[in-house]
Amino acid sequence: MRHQAVKVRLYPTTEQQEILAQHFGCSRWWWNHALNLCIETYQLTGKGLSQSALNAFLPKLKKQQETEWLSECYSQVLQATTLNLVTAYRNFFEGRARYPRFKAKRNRQSIQYPQSVKVVDPSTTLRVNTERSRGVDDCLKFPGRVGTLKAKIHRPIEGTIRTVTVSMTPSGKYFASVLMELEGNNPPTNTLASRSDGKVAGIDLGLKDFAIVNDGCKTSKYANPKHLAKHERNLKRKQRKLDRKEKGSKSRDKARKLVARVHERVSNVRQDYLHKLSRKLVDENQLIVVESLNTKGMVRNHKLAASISDVGWGMFVNFLSYKLEKEGKVLVEIDRWFPSSKLCSSCHYQVNEMPLEVRTWTCPNCGTHHDRDGNASANIRAEGIRILSVSGTGTAADGGDVRPKLGRKSKLTQSPMKSEAQAYFVEA
Repeated sequence: MRHQAVKVRLYPTTEQQEILAQHFGCSRWWWNHALNLCIETYQLTGKGLSQSALNAFLPKLKKQQETEWLSECYSQVLQATTLNLVTAYRNFFEGRARYPRFKAKRNRQSIQYPQSVKVVDPSTTLRVNTERSRGVDDCLKFPGRVGTLKAKIHRPIEGTIRTVTVSMTPSGKYFASVLMELEGNNPPTNTLASRSDGKVAGIDLGLKDFAIVNDGCKTSKYANPKHLAKHERNLKRKQRKLDRKEKGSKSRDKARKLVARVHERVSNVRQDYLHKLSRKLVDENQLIVVESLNTKGMVRNHKLAASISDVGWGMFVNFLSYKLEKEGKVLVEIDRWFPSSKLCSSCHYQVNEMPLEVRTWTCPNCGTHHDRDGNASANIRAEGIRILSVSGTGTAADGGDVRPKLGRKSKLTQSPMKSEAQAYFVEA
């Protein structure tokens, strides 16, 4: 069995928006209350609370006069919130995430339905059928008071619906992430990765150029679009208007949504660019090699923090990872300390220093003139091939239980290349 998710746009009525707002509030309050219970229990006893122990508080809270409004929320939504909190704790203790934090009303709101959500033909409801002219193709029927929500389902929903997460963005738009369980598995990795005619690409991520790709024959550069810089003037203007509004007023809430829409537009164009570029690279290659960058440490440089945050390196590698896995291909992440820029791709001579302002250099050993980024991508590609040849294609792509802290599950990682290991380089 394999899982796949589809995110669709929802168009709730005014009445349904009020019901969803109640559900968002109940879920958010229960998350904060349960998190506070876990913290207090640990401080008193040194132990946490299990999922069943937390769910046992819900019937008691619904009977109390101060919190009887919790009974207006669908019961499985609150139980799903408990499950998400327990999962957040598990991810924290296993080193995959930060400690769970309290939720705020001003941020993105979400609830989860673990079952009983169905796709409904809009022709069965006269009121919904009149909306087909607006591009509403189908409906999602939710259990409880929410009922049937109009939706723009742009991709077929196949298999069995496992969970549906309903979310509202700060700009006021509603979405549903539908997790489906499909028959069959993804193609085995070693069948495609071990093909002799498979193309291998090494990618050096940067700021001047977003990606420098070397496939063994040529080096291609993909520009950094600088999405935030294009909307910076508009964003400043709207933020200044927001600052002049009185706190708690309706005009301030409207101005806040305008600012949120600009941030949402920047996020959308960034994801669109990264999706298209990652799809192009995955279609053209069987093996892709990237560096495991320490983005969190790099943003501490206040001169480059905004540019690094805007470029979206981590999101791009995530997109590459799941697209490659879906097609049975391989992603290799080499160590961040691998000297890709200091190493000559022709003779493997390593220089001592390579400042950021140096964009071209000449190897003092063989005299080859290098473009800094093009040389780095060639070295990254060669190092990825070396790692794969040493590890073998049978188990390298599975990744096992290897997972970097606070990051994505790694497909294949290896320590940086030592000087005695240069002989393992494979000619492209």
